[in-house]
Amino acid sequence: MQNNMNELNQAHDTDGINTKLQQYMQELLTDLQLDDAPAGGSVVVYQGGKCVAIANVGMAQADKPWQADTLSLNFSTGKGVLATLVHVLVSKGLLDYDEPIASYWPEFAQNDKAAITLRAVLSHQANLFAINTIDADSEALLNWDVMLKKVAAMSQTPPDNAIAYDSAYSALVYGWVLGGLIEAVTDMSLAAALQHYLTQPLGIADSCYFGVPANKVDDVARLVKDFESLTEDSSQLRSKRHKPTLKPDSAQTLATYASLPSYQNWLRLVNNNHDKNVADGQLNALQINRLYFNHKGVNANNYRAALVPANKQPIDYHDSQTMQAVIPAANGIASTQALAIIYSMLANGGIWQGQTLIDSTTFAKLSTPQVSGMDAVMPVNMNWRLGYHELFSLGHDTKSGFGHMGYNGSVAWCDPSRQLSFAFVHNFDVTMLGDIRQFALTEALIAMIDKGIY
Repeated sequence: MQNNMNELNQAHDTDGINTKLQQYMQELLTDLQLDDAPAGGSVVVYQGGKCVAIANVGMAQADKPWQADTLSLNFSTGKGVLATLVHVLVSKGLLDYDEPIASYWPEFAQNDKAAITLRAVLSHQANLFAINTIDADSEALLNWDVMLKKVAAMSQTPPDNAIAYDSAYSALVYGWVLGGLIEAVTDMSLAAALQHYLTQPLGIADSCYFGVPANKVDDVARLVKDFESLTEDSSQLRSKRHKPTLKPDSAQTLATYASLPSYQNWLRLVNNNHDKNVADGQLNALQINRLYFNHKGVNANNYRAALVPANKQPIDYHDSQTMQAVIPAANGIASTQALAIIYSMLANGGIWQGQTLIDSTTFAKLSTPQVSGMDAVMPVNMNWRLGYHELFSLGHDTKSGFGHMGYNGSVAWCDPSRQLSFAFVHNFDVTMLGDIRQFALTEALIAMIDKGIY
């Protein structure tokens, strides 16, 4: 691995960019625009603390092409940012993983939650996942203070026990629990704490938010169907939202999949799984995605409990008002560059440009797997660390890697063994259960790094 890193460092130009790697990632990202133009996205790669590749494709808004500093709604990818802030506070002695949360935030002890520790919440073992047990309409969900009170008063809800589960992914509740805890120990708002302890030291204070400032709302990438509405009047961006629908892969898209460097490995794995629906040796998006997620293993009751509020009125996360609200488990807004820098610090063991944000003892704890086994909400073994899941890869050794993905298939991760960090954000109207872009980009990057042939 060290030899590969030396080869990469020797290829740096004066700006740190590795021209061959950047060209490779650009070509790959361009291919993965598929049939979704003008939508696009951005990829940023760091290694050894240096930015080695940036790739952009498509339009973030009708008149704004994607850039590495484009702000984007990244859904649960923000959970990794929130967890990283927690680890900085642990490193500073303000928090302890095994201390009950109620010892810092007394109101949280309600309804038999007095013994729940920070470790249990970060590893999704606290059974605080059922948003549908909280009486909250859409207005309440956008009100930070109201939701802190409701979450502090909620009860634990064990998952549907049709089968044994080792963890239960807290898709929404998690953010209010950690956010309330952070505010309690710092005596700051979550926004102020994020800036003071994490984003300002990293130099990304203007490009990473939970609750984007009003003067930044118009800078956030939008879905293509909202381009016209945004141009006309951003304050009226309230088109009726529909869930992303899985469209059939075109012949060109299937051909693009077949040209990807990980395709032959995917095909071999699908054949080993005896998937009888492979037509003419051509894999579609769902067949590839199912290699990473066990779609048949989704527990519908748990999934709905974690993701669908009691009033069943969906939150429009792309709405300007929602983006300004604080829903830290789901509406993280950041640029690709900002996410890649956060994970570059983690890839370097908690150190960024000579600053130690997370000490070595804390880093060893946060990066150690806590639970291994099927998750009650996500259809896969997440191998939860403290606030991060495993780095999903097939055919590569990524046991030291970790990160977090979002509902739309955005992702940011690091692999300390390779001193590597990666971030991918976009405005494709897709979900992580029906898209393959994050996996294709991840597999290709790791293969390039490990082969050291660029």
